[in-house]
Amino acid sequence: MKAIIVDDERLARKELASLLASHPEIEIVDEAANPDEAVEKIEKHDPDVVFLDIQMPGKTGFEMLEEMERVPQVIFTTAYDEFALKAFDYNALDYLLKPIQPERLTESLNKVTIKSAKSEGKDQKLSSKDQVFVKDGDKCWFVKLEEVRLFESDGNYIKVYFDKFKPMIHKSLNALDERLDDRHFFRASRKHIINLGWVESIDTWFNGGLLVQLKGGEKIEVSRRQSARFREMMSL
Repeated sequence: MKAIIVDDERLARKELASLLASHPEIEIVDEAANPDEAVEKIEKHDPDVVFLDIQMPGKTGFEMLEEMERVPQVIFTTAYDEFALKAFDYNALDYLLKPIQPERLTESLNKVTIKSAKSEGKDQKLSSKDQVFVKDGDKCWFVKLEEVRLFESDGNYIKVYFDKFKPMIHKSLNALDERLDDRHFFRASRKHIINLGWVESIDTWFNGGLLVQLKGGEKIEVSRRQSARFREMMSL
């Protein structure tokens, strides 16, 4: 598995690299001393896992992830246990407290899965198997897109529906629609993108439209203009 270490402290990078030397399945392909450098190297190498420091000068690890379209598997490293416990109440892959203990590192690596298919370029569509980082206030999630049943536009933000959560991200629905794989996600209307894997039932609606009910309980109207394409995709 390919790995990148991101930490502004050279000694911390060296110590982690030394610990990873005991895990021959991990190949450290690069290191980065700041978030901007890290983004470039992640795009270049497409690693299986990134060891990411949280507190760095100029930009936090969280802020770095929010800027990325495609989020790799991340194991956070931090010296601040209270901050870590607060931030990772929700679904992060893992976090390691510095100084990192060999046993905890092994536990974290056991959670990493090898990618089934490498990305072939920056313009590749985001599929249902891709993972995204969502941060809303102090709460953070790593979410596979297959778990997201609905994206809903709300002004300059998008509400992301998964599990029992509905956090907001600062992004336009049009920009998101261009990045999502249309084999799995469908632009139902000006305000909604639905995950086709979450469709539970479909009913006829006013003016030739359709009413789609998702497995999470949401009912979304498919506009008349989009209904014909939706019927074709769902083989209606």
